[in-house]
Amino acid sequence: MIDACDSCLRRAFLVARLAPRIAGLLQRPRPRPQSLLALSEEQLIAAVVGVPDPGIQDWLESFDAEGARARLRAAESWAICAHASRYPAGLSQLTDPPAVLFGKGRFECLEQLGREPAVTLVGTRRPSAYGSEVAYALGRGLGAAGLMVVSGLALGIDGLTHQGCVEAGGTPVAVLAGGPDRPYPHRHRWLYELVRSRGAILSELPPGRRAFRWSFPARNRIMAGLAEMTIVVEAAEPSGSLITAEFARDLGRIVGAVPGRVTTRVAAGSNRLLQDGAAVVTGAEDVLDQLYGVGCRPLPSPDEPQGDRLRTVLMAVEECSDPAQIAGRAGLDAAEARAALGRLESEGWIARDSLGGYERRAR
Repeated sequence: MIDACDSCLRRAFLVARLAPRIAGLLQRPRPRPQSLLALSEEQLIAAVVGVPDPGIQDWLESFDAEGARARLRAAESWAICAHASRYPAGLSQLTDPPAVLFGKGRFECLEQLGREPAVTLVGTRRPSAYGSEVAYALGRGLGAAGLMVVSGLALGIDGLTHQGCVEAGGTPVAVLAGGPDRPYPHRHRWLYELVRSRGAILSELPPGRRAFRWSFPARNRIMAGLAEMTIVVEAAEPSGSLITAEFARDLGRIVGAVPGRVTTRVAAGSNRLLQDGAAVVTGAEDVLDQLYGVGCRPLPSPDEPQGDRLRTVLMAVEECSDPAQIAGRAGLDAAEARAALGRLESEGWIARDSLGGYERRAR
C-alpha cells in the first residue's frame, strides 16, 4: 500500500538526501535552525547546505515520484503521507509532522490507531533488574488489554516492552531512526522480525537509509505523537527518554513515569518527572485508569500457576522470601517446596533475590 502524493514523497526523499548534511550541521558550534524539519524545501536546503547547490535543485526539479513508488514496492515497504485519510491524526499535531511514514509489517495497524489509544514506553538502554521487570510487565499487560505498545526497538526498556507485548499477543509498533528495513541495533534483528509480523515498523526515512545521531531525537517526536500516553519506565538525566516525554507534554498528552529507587542514577530522570507532576505508573492498571477513567476498563484476568501446591507456594512467597519459611507457610517439606519454587521460577512467577531468597515477579 502506497498512499502518498508526489509532493510529500519528494519532501521525504529530500530529507533523506540531506540527512548526512543535517548530521554535519548539528555538530557545528554555530546556532542551530529552530524546527529544522518544519522548514519549507527551499528553507531547509538553505539551512542545511548554506550555499546555492545546483545539484540539489536539479534533483528536486527532476524528482521521479513514480520511480520512488517503484523502489518502495521493490523494498516491500508501504508508505502513507500527511494528506492521506489513514495518516495518524496524532502526528498532525506536531509542528514538524513527517511528510511520509514509511513502514513494514501490518498496514492495518494504522487503522487501529484511530480506534484505540496507543501507549509509548521508553527508558534507558541499561535498566536495573527492577526496571527490566516492570518494562516487560507493562508491555505484556497493555498488550493483553488490546492497546498498541509503541517504542523504539532499542536495547533495554524499549526491547523489553516489545517482548512483553508480543508474548501477550498484543500489537507492537516500533519507530526507527533509520529506514524501516534497517533494524537497529542489529542484535535486535530477531525482535524486529517479531514486531514486523505482529505489528508495524515505522520511520520517516525511506528504506535503505541508515540512522544518524539527529534522527534518534527526531524519531522520538513520532513516538510521542502516535500515543495518547507516554511512560518513562527508568531513565537517567539527561536522556533521550526525557526528550520523548517533553514532546508528549508539549502535545498535551499524558506523561507517566514508574517510581524508581532514589539512590540510583538510572532512575533520576524518571523520578524527576514524577516531581514535575507526571502520573505515577506502577502497573498496566494505572495506565488504563489514566486513559479510560478509574475502573472503566479492567485488565484481563491474569493467569494463575496450575495446581493447588504451586498457588500455595506462590502465596507464601508474597509473605516471606526464605525457602525454609516458604515451606513452612505452605505446609510442605523442604524437597516439595524446592520443586515448587523451581517450577514457579522457570515459569517466570518468581525470581531469586540477591540474598538467595525468592520474590514474586510482576506479570
